[in-house]
Amino acid sequence: MAADNFWNNRDQAQKLIEEANALRGKIEPLLKAEKELEDFRVMVELGESEPESAQAKIQQELEADLSRFFKALDALELKVFLNGPHDRSNCILSINAGAGGTESCDWANMMMRMYQRWAESRGWTVDVTDVLPGEAAGIKSATMVFTGENAYGFSKAERGVHRLVRISPFDANKRRHTSFASVDAIAEIEETSDEIVIPPSELKVDTYRSGGKGGQNVNKVETAVRITHLPTGTVAASQSQRSQHQNRATAMKLLLSKLFAQRQDAQKAEMERFYGEKGSISWGNQIRSYVFQPYRMVKDLRTGVETSNVQAVMDGELDSFVNGWLRAGCPAKRIQGVKDDEE
Repeated sequence: MAADNFWNNRDQAQKLIEEANALRGKIEPLLKAEKELEDFRVMVELGESEPESAQAKIQQELEADLSRFFKALDALELKVFLNGPHDRSNCILSINAGAGGTESCDWANMMMRMYQRWAESRGWTVDVTDVLPGEAAGIKSATMVFTGENAYGFSKAERGVHRLVRISPFDANKRRHTSFASVDAIAEIEETSDEIVIPPSELKVDTYRSGGKGGQNVNKVETAVRITHLPTGTVAASQSQRSQHQNRATAMKLLLSKLFAQRQDAQKAEMERFYGEKGSISWGNQIRSYVFQPYRMVKDLRTGVETSNVQAVMDGELDSFVNGWLRAGCPAKRIQGVKDDEE
């Protein structure tokens, strides 16, 4: 960065700056933690030399400072687990309703709100690029892009089938229903990336009118874009932007990210699969259960982490599940001995 010709290539310079900032983000918190730990040792030695009447107050202050220190240390430890090649990337998160009809469409809609709130609580920007409404209620599918530091690294914990048990608001007899929805999380790949190159001849681009509330251009001209990769049949769509050009760029990013994930999966079969691990979106394949009735509990079947505060989870408090999954070594399947309570 100190070289005279550093700014000759602005794109390359920006990448190097981002890399340097990422390295500083790893090193500086560690150095700060080491310094704080040494300060605690000094404070303990000084406290031991004080009269007994003053030691209780010093101990109280130390315990409060240590509590804050351990929280910061936990956050630092989690960053150490995010060492994958794309963990720092933005994330493309897709939700698809599964077995259960209208119930599952409503459940998928609830999950979209949950993930939007979780991402915003982490300071990420959320862009809903594509939504397919359900026939009676909710959504059949949705695609969102989370933009922020380590968005993919944390969001990949949510990949799998999610199961809901509740008294159905759509059932006049107020019976319990079980619904399913699946979540896919893939790292966003830039169109300029040399990791994957797609010839234009392999792409089919369709335009259509956007759905939603309307406005200038929206719903009046064909601003929405759908791109299909002909050899694989992979489809990516965007209708969130105001112009066709912007939607095409977004759809292209989504498509490249999907294709990159599929190729990685094919090349490294021993790694956790991006598209093959979830199984069918139905009973027996869930990674997490959300029970509203007869009791209230959310339980992750891969780690055993659970909570009875269902409302907080639905409002986006997912960090305990995500952090537990990272600390458990990112398991793709249930751990032995952890079962769904109703199986």
